[in-house]
Amino acid sequence: MGLSIDEQKAVDRFRKDVVEPSRDKLVILDFWAEWCGPCKALTPVLEKIAAEYADKGVILAKLNVDEEQFIASQFQVRSIPTVYAMFQGQPVADLTPARTESQLRQALDALLAQLPVAGGDGEAQAPDIAPLVAMGEQVLAEGDAERAVGIFMQIAEMAPEDAGVQSGLIRALIAAGQVEEARTALNMLPDDLRKDPLVAQAAAALELAGSNVDQSELQGLRAAAAERPADMDAQFAWAQGAFAAGLREDAADTLLRMIAADPQWNEGAAKAKLLQIFEAVGLEDPWVSATRRRLSLLLFG
Repeated sequence: MGLSIDEQKAVDRFRKDVVEPSRDKLVILDFWAEWCGPCKALTPVLEKIAAEYADKGVILAKLNVDEEQFIASQFQVRSIPTVYAMFQGQPVADLTPARTESQLRQALDALLAQLPVAGGDGEAQAPDIAPLVAMGEQVLAEGDAERAVGIFMQIAEMAPEDAGVQSGLIRALIAAGQVEEARTALNMLPDDLRKDPLVAQAAAALELAGSNVDQSELQGLRAAAAERPADMDAQFAWAQGAFAAGLREDAADTLLRMIAADPQWNEGAAKAKLLQIFEAVGLEDPWVSATRRRLSLLLFG
C-alpha cells in the first residue's frame, strides 16, 4: 500500500477503534486536540449524547489529531473540532455543525431512521434509503458530482439491488467525467436490473456521454453548424456535442429545427436523438415536458 510502519499502525488502530465497531453501530468520530478550547467544550456534550443513545447503537470514538496526524490527513481535517458519523467504515454525515444537545439528537435521530444500525438488542432494521437517495440526487443537481458519487457509492453498499441507487451512481459518475467507471458500473449490473426504467435512463445518459468533446472540438462543431445550416450531418454532430457538453437547450433547438426541415432525414435520426435525450434527462423533468410540447406542436400542429 506504500505506507510507512507508523502509518500502517495508525490504520490498524483506526480499523480497530472505529471501522470494526461501525460495522453495525453508528460511531460518532470526534477529531480533537488537548490545546483546542472548543473541543473541550464539546466533549461533555458528545459524551452525554453518546451515553443517551448507547442503547440505540451509538458509540463515541475520539481521535487526537496531534497523535493521529495521518488519519486526520486522510479525512482532510482542516480545523477542529471536526465530528463525523461513521457507519460500515464510511462517513455518512458531517456532525461538525451540530454543537448543542438538541442539534445532535436531531441529526442522530435522522441517521438512525435511515441506517440499519443494531440497537441494544442487536437486531438491525432494514434501512430506509429514500432520504439518502434524495440527498444524493440533490447534491448531483447542485453540480457537486464528486460528492454525489461518494454518497451513491455508500448507499449502493447498503442496497446494491436498488434501481434508483444504481441509476444515481451511474449518472453521478458521468457528471464527474468518469465515463468508463460509469460504463463498468452499468455492465456489472444483472440483466433484470439493467431493464429497470431508472437504470435505462442512466444507460441513455451514458450513451450520450460517449459523444463528449473538448472545448476546441465543440467550437468547431458550433462553427460548422452555423456556416452550413442546410448540412444535416453538421447540425446533428453539433447537437450531439452540445448535449454532451451540458448545452441541452442548444441541442434541442438544433434537433427541432432539423425535424421541422426534414423529419425523415436519416430514418428520423433527429427525432430519435431528441427522444434519447428526453430519456437521459428524465421524462418527469420540467425541461423535458416543455420540450416535448414543442416537439408535439411541430409534428401535429
